[in-house]
Amino acid sequence: MSVSTPVSHCAFIRARAGRSAELGQRLERLLLPTRHTPGCLHFALQHSQCDEDLWLISGFWVNQQAMSVWFASPVMQVFDALVSDLLVTSLDFHTFSDVEARGCAAVHKLAS
Repeated sequence: MSVSTPVSHCAFIRARAGRSAELGQRLERLLLPTRHTPGCLHFALQHSQCDEDLWLISGFWVNQQAMSVWFASPVMQVFDALVSDLLVTSLDFHTFSDVEARGCAAVHKLAS
């Protein structure tokens, strides 16, 4: 029996000066389609309280495969458009695995 490890991602996105509202509107387009993507456990868009130009997207997935399918989906083209339309000055993207789940999987494997 294989153990599926939850994964997550976060992206810090900095809007070009004067373009934050437009950036936020475009990022909001990701919410509904992503939340309905198979394997998506949670997906959120947040706007910094102290930096008008900073946005955060975070997602939690049942496993790496589900997240990878989302990365390859047409909805991700929004990021290409943000860059080509010069709406962003930086895009800092990170992925993570659930350490606790990996630890539990290792313990489960040792116990079998």
